[in-house]
Amino acid sequence: MKLLITISFFLSSFFSLSAQQQQAGDKIPLLFRLDDIGMCHSVNEAAQKVLATGMPVSMSVMVPCPWFAEAAELLKKYPHVSVGIHLTLNSEWKQYRWGPVSGISQVPTLVDSLGNFFPSRSKLFGNNPKLAEIETELRAQIEKALRAGLKIDYLDYHMGAAVQTAETRAIVEKLAKEYKLAISRYYDEVDVEGGYAAPAAGKLDTLTAKVKTLQKGGTKLFVVHIGLDAPEMSAMEDLNPSGPKDMSKHRQAELDALLHPSFQQLIHASRFRLVSYRMLIEERGLDTMKRPGTK
Repeated sequence: MKLLITISFFLSSFFSLSAQQQQAGDKIPLLFRLDDIGMCHSVNEAAQKVLATGMPVSMSVMVPCPWFAEAAELLKKYPHVSVGIHLTLNSEWKQYRWGPVSGISQVPTLVDSLGNFFPSRSKLFGNNPKLAEIETELRAQIEKALRAGLKIDYLDYHMGAAVQTAETRAIVEKLAKEYKLAISRYYDEVDVEGGYAAPAAGKLDTLTAKVKTLQKGGTKLFVVHIGLDAPEMSAMEDLNPSGPKDMSKHRQAELDALLHPSFQQLIHASRFRLVSYRMLIEERGLDTMKRPGTK
């Protein structure tokens, strides 16, 4: 009798799990990746507002920035957040600069005459950076995050600099394998474009329209840049002409849109499933990752 009960229990559990997996497979997965955490206090304050909702979310932290320590303490308070390293090789704000974690003397080809990272990818790679120094710096950022007590799930890349060339991408892949981390966009993510470029006043409408028209196929990736329209951020001026004007207003608008009750209700609707990189790792493992554009 005990054997029959045990078998019945395991069969029931198996079919229940199968039903849950099938139900999850019928939903469109939405992945919100919030970049630049730790860049400044205003971004950290915005991140705390999102974390307080309890929604599954992935947050990418910038280790070289002055407000990293505050970000690390904040992220450790919320076990539901999936933390990534926003691998940083650029410093783009005119009034607010940062440099390498590894030290200027260790990576001299990565910095300008003042010891700061270059503001753009073109200026960085125009300085002929040494691949060994890029690896040294990216490794130092990962190691510092680990020493700060963060549980790291994935890597991504600020302004795309760390994957600018095939050689630098190979460094990122090497580090991910060594530290057993995922890499953003190495699952089946489909980028949902348009939110960052939308006018500040139209962020909510733009994001809402994007979500409502989504069709099945891949994990839908929303890369979001949040912040507060506070004096700290409004004083920042992007050294790159392509950067949006009134950056602090754009970031405040993205935060407001993400937290708006109507948008929260929409993304929690039955046809969607909120996921994070930690959830993707748990469901698919690291071995299923593949470089974007490969089969």
